[in-house]
Amino acid sequence: MLRSVSYYNTPSPAAPPVSRRAVTSAASFDGGSTTIRSGVRFPRLRSSNRRRAVTVRASVETGEAQQVEAPPLPSAGKKKQATRRDVRNIAIVAHVDHGKTTLVDSMLKQAKVFRDNQTVQERIMDSNDLERERGITILSKNTSISYKGTKINIIDTPGHSDFGGEVERVLNMVEGVLLVVDSVEGPMPQTRFVLKKALEFGHAVVVVVNKIDRPSARPDDVINSTFELFIELNATDEQCDFQVIYASGIKGKAGLSADNLADDLGPLFEAILRCIPEPRIEKDEALQMLVSSTEYDEHKGRIAIGRLHAGELQRGMEVKVCTSDDACRFAKVSELFVYENFSRVPADAVQAGDICAVCGISDIMIGETIADKSTGKPLPTIRVEEPTVKMSFYINTSPFVGREGKYVTSRNLRDRLFRELERNLAMKVEDGETADTFIVSGRGTLHITILIENMRREGYEFMVGPPKVINKVVDGKTLEPYEIATVEVPEEYMGSVVELLGKRRGEMFDMQGGAEGTTTVLKYKIPTRGLVGMRNSILTASRGTAIFSSVFDSYGPWTGDFMSRDLGSLIAFEDGTTTSYALFNAQERGQLFVRPGLDVYKGQIVGIHQRPGDLAINVCKKKAATNVRSNKEATVVLDEPLDFSLDDCIEYIQEDELVEITPRSVRMLKNPKMAKKNSRG
Repeated sequence: MLRSVSYYNTPSPAAPPVSRRAVTSAASFDGGSTTIRSGVRFPRLRSSNRRRAVTVRASVETGEAQQVEAPPLPSAGKKKQATRRDVRNIAIVAHVDHGKTTLVDSMLKQAKVFRDNQTVQERIMDSNDLERERGITILSKNTSISYKGTKINIIDTPGHSDFGGEVERVLNMVEGVLLVVDSVEGPMPQTRFVLKKALEFGHAVVVVVNKIDRPSARPDDVINSTFELFIELNATDEQCDFQVIYASGIKGKAGLSADNLADDLGPLFEAILRCIPEPRIEKDEALQMLVSSTEYDEHKGRIAIGRLHAGELQRGMEVKVCTSDDACRFAKVSELFVYENFSRVPADAVQAGDICAVCGISDIMIGETIADKSTGKPLPTIRVEEPTVKMSFYINTSPFVGREGKYVTSRNLRDRLFRELERNLAMKVEDGETADTFIVSGRGTLHITILIENMRREGYEFMVGPPKVINKVVDGKTLEPYEIATVEVPEEYMGSVVELLGKRRGEMFDMQGGAEGTTTVLKYKIPTRGLVGMRNSILTASRGTAIFSSVFDSYGPWTGDFMSRDLGSLIAFEDGTTTSYALFNAQERGQLFVRPGLDVYKGQIVGIHQRPGDLAINVCKKKAATNVRSNKEATVVLDEPLDFSLDDCIEYIQEDELVEITPRSVRMLKNPKMAKKNSRG
């Protein structure tokens, strides 16, 4: 039996070898030979058609080796492409909370982007108010630094799976990615998603094991898990030969060994220059720039952001804007900007290979190509995965309509929703059954919730229904979306979490000990509709100790109906103002959402019933004022009401319930258009 080991006969770069102490091999059998991909460091393959692959076949029995010359690598194309040695374009991708934005902060500081005496806030790339409040990155953002005469364009991307569309649309702007992995948690669901997309683009990957200074760090296990993930995603031998950098983003240190970090991020910058390919350009070809992002400025109007693939773009230049269906229109570039350090700097001309921002084209859309006026042709458009969750948006019809909001009509609502499509590729908006209903589809509940939160801050009033999954019908069979859910939970609460996931039709396919030693990591394949409302339920079952995350996997067979909520709601019996006297009696029926002195209306949900089914109660009843009481009134002691956020309300409501959203309030109510079910009042 012959065992063949494939590698490439190219010179190895002058880089220190990376230690991979445990080697994982993936073997595929084909005609009696075994191809081994191992975690040891291969020589890197550069993009040259003159170098040829060499196969060494070694006989297991005799140990003899025979060198067999393989055919030349296929040509990438007939056009001769040059490279720009003074530019690198990278995206930083990772699972949520693995330290991408903090790492970018340290890179900016060490590249002397800011003055020594300048006050810089933490997570400076998270400039959006919502991003700062929630502690997550929502929008992809561009910046650049200079290192040893090379300009490094950096794109900071979101880590949450619901904003995967932001990652997909910017990957065509770069040649490589920094895959940031937590030194304790290792690869997580979103790590798999972003790595899969990067490998599909053929990008080079530098793995950064971040938070290496954590006491429970386990870098060797994390590297092996990451390498296994590369194998599962069918990475090439060259992609599997990834460079590993160990780093502490918050301390601004990095190194080639977990035990020997440099005093700065120099090893990381060197790895970017060494491992990330130079941009391949067609300098002498006609102008081509694919628009990957858009922004809006009050003075400059719409700004198109993208990477220049070919030619040269100049300020004041007349161009042709092309779409994928060969529909073209003419425009003129009024202003041109490039990214330098942490700002946009005006430029007279931009060469191919760089990332730039273009002003003057008022109707430019993401996915369109800015091309040469006479001979320009469109580039392939940007494609993102389809939405999996939809929600219905309605105009506000409650008795309190117009009290707080500025925009309340269906025309206002429709214009704002369709305007969101200009920059949010992963979202879809459709007209509903009536003129005041709109169907918004997104990659997850959080994806749509962020839109809702932005709209309420802009002064909109509206209502939304519960999230619903988007099913498909294939060959007469109904398919629903499934997700891979990962839960890290202490062992004493594992039983409750397993029972909860089982009720939602989840199937466990992996269970292993957690990084801390006292926790267990559970991995489930579960229907997306089973995850609606799951976050709060898991936190309740684990007393707030569980860590929960999920990412879309695939479509699978419909698993049947199941109950997502066991308890009913407490419904306001009449319009009025809540009183302490009424709430004292009402709190015996369940947990309340309201305090004394709040205005409520008939049909509003004011609490959670302690039993299945809804119950109508009077929370506005006043104590009778008579003159026959001489004794002192007893002090009323009220329980602290539940404080539900917007996300909590959307997870709580069911089919016959709505959430009313205004700039200062979030209320839940029974849908007046649907017959009340399970009512006991």
